[in-house]
Amino acid sequence: FPGRRRPGRRRRRTTVTDDETRAGRNRLGEETSPYLRQHRENPVHWRGWGPEAFAEAERRDRPVLLSIGYSSCHWCHVMAHESFEDEAIAAEMNRHFVPVKVDREERPEVDEIYMAFVQAATGAGGWPLTVFLAPDRTPFFGGTYFPPEDRWGRPGFPRVLAGVAAAWADRSNRAQLLRSGEGLLERLRAAAALPGRLAGPGELLTSEVAGQGVRALLRAHDGERGGFGPAPKFPPSRQLLLLLRWHSGEASAARGESEALRAARLTLARMAAGGLRDQLGGGFHRYSTDAEWLVPHFEKMLYDNALLVPAYLEAHRLGGDPGEAEAARATLEWMRREMRSPEGGFFSALDADSEGEEGRFYVWRLAEAEEELGPEAPLFAAAYDLRPEGNWEGRTVLRRVAADEALGERFGLPVEEVREKLAAARGRLLAARARRVRPGLDDKVLLSWNALAISAFARAHRVLGEEAYLREAQAAGAFLLGALRREDGRFLSVRCRGASKLPALLDDHAFLLDALLDLFESDHDESWLTAADEVADLLDARFAAADGGFFTTPDDHEPLPVRTRTGHDGALPSGNAVAAGALLRLHRITGASARREAARRTLAAFLPQAREAPAGFATLLTALLRYTAEPRQIVVSGPRGAAATERALSLLWQTPAAAEALVLFADPRDTGATRLPMLAGLRETRRGEADPGLLFYPCRGGTCQRPLDSAEAARDYLTA
Repeated sequence: FPGRRRPGRRRRRTTVTDDETRAGRNRLGEETSPYLRQHRENPVHWRGWGPEAFAEAERRDRPVLLSIGYSSCHWCHVMAHESFEDEAIAAEMNRHFVPVKVDREERPEVDEIYMAFVQAATGAGGWPLTVFLAPDRTPFFGGTYFPPEDRWGRPGFPRVLAGVAAAWADRSNRAQLLRSGEGLLERLRAAAALPGRLAGPGELLTSEVAGQGVRALLRAHDGERGGFGPAPKFPPSRQLLLLLRWHSGEASAARGESEALRAARLTLARMAAGGLRDQLGGGFHRYSTDAEWLVPHFEKMLYDNALLVPAYLEAHRLGGDPGEAEAARATLEWMRREMRSPEGGFFSALDADSEGEEGRFYVWRLAEAEEELGPEAPLFAAAYDLRPEGNWEGRTVLRRVAADEALGERFGLPVEEVREKLAAARGRLLAARARRVRPGLDDKVLLSWNALAISAFARAHRVLGEEAYLREAQAAGAFLLGALRREDGRFLSVRCRGASKLPALLDDHAFLLDALLDLFESDHDESWLTAADEVADLLDARFAAADGGFFTTPDDHEPLPVRTRTGHDGALPSGNAVAAGALLRLHRITGASARREAARRTLAAFLPQAREAPAGFATLLTALLRYTAEPRQIVVSGPRGAAATERALSLLWQTPAAAEALVLFADPRDTGATRLPMLAGLRETRRGEADPGLLFYPCRGGTCQRPLDSAEAARDYLTA
């Protein structure tokens, strides 16, 4: 949309005579969601999603006006200021509708259904999402942002309200509207039924579809600027991980820098150098509005950053580029510094706006930098594209445009001194930026997004060798298993303002299962493995479909028009795909064949769709490559916590090993029970050794061979 400034408030008043409107009130002050509470003073009589709202719609014979957004959404703020704070528009909403507000991050299962409806009905989607529903929750009309008057080819919101109210009042027209909405819902139900051939128990799943997906991505790859396709460009974390996995696996014939690896690393480098990345504070914004990664949509989401860290880590592990490690570290430091909840989890997002303007907190004028940096300003300006005219709307979105070596030549400085001066300048500007009005913080803690953050920190511990990252992952894991779990063992998806609520969904369980396995692989504490098995049991008992895969909601969830089951990636990786990959990991660690079969059925359920559009199923195809691989395993057997043991584990974790290589640990002095038959056998073999040294057991398929006597020999086994 033209312009990015939030408009001033419009406070047209109107005379209210409708008794029901006069008796109503805004109920969002009773909610905990920061997004819903942002609207608690609107003159709109908002309610949260729930049976009371639909009972009221039934009683009054009014449609529900459903508005879905999230706290850091710029255009959600715009529509709120233009329409929801306007008393005349609010009066029409209250008179003719039962207004309901939903935080799409709290209720992704609700958002998924009605977003799919709007996309099917209009060919487009996005937030704010505006949908009109019958009291039985059937949608019949919808769109996204509506301006307060006709503008940009869009009808004004008052005209939309009047048209929908009139159509609803005409009962013959109402019936036609509802038939149309029900028809679109039937299409969504058919999609959830997964029509198509389901692979049978004896059918072999191969990596062929993954190869198709990789080739499709490489055809779409922007060989100059990175990314896939034109603007806007979202950080393609799942696609990059598929390319990296393809490169490192047996499916790739390359043993040098393959086309897949080159494409992934180019995209990672361009994103890290661009305005998409916060060059001062670390972390990445939500997406780039242009093809060059220069001007972002300035909101910063926990999940985007948690998903990008593993991509940078894997690229660094395969190629050793320190820039990739630095991007991962800076992102993790941002998460620790600005997103850590005092309770133990991570907050959800930072707003795009501050002082009513998108991006104001992050952009600079040259004079501002000169005032802070003094004589160091020319070096910083040359490095980060600071110029008098700016590079966006008269200001500068910082991006890295010159390498340290080129700057050294230009300014007559040693490269190391260039690095030191730029680091000091970034620190001073970051401190100066901290004095500005900060963007709003969405301080709710989401189980699914926190699980992604745990995986990012745990993997960073293994690849970068920093104990502090492991401590972050352990603390967050303990928090989730405590604060977001009920006494009966079931999980809750949201914690905010000291309260945990809402039943956990598929993504919560799938991402948590993966995170628990990352914790176990990082610290070898089998309590994480026990919790992982319990989560996998919940997936099987509450979410599994009879013909393969998992539904979005548990079997005892509140009734919704559609019980969805999807395998494609959206803003988040597919819950089904993550579940399949995590179940395969669990099988390889514990040997439980039922976990592998559940993963196989999930992959088989969605492969017909993946064949049609493989690039949209990157996470599923990555899981497929895990299924088809026969990974090498090393069990490090030696004294826990000894310096030599820790050095050996770090060496093996950081090795650019064959894909899916697994490093386990067994202390022969441990006398407690273990749930891993492979470890139990090795403990028994070495029982009684007074001073056990390090041995490295190469294993495949749960069977171990004679031990190797050095970490270097174990590394060679993993990379052979």
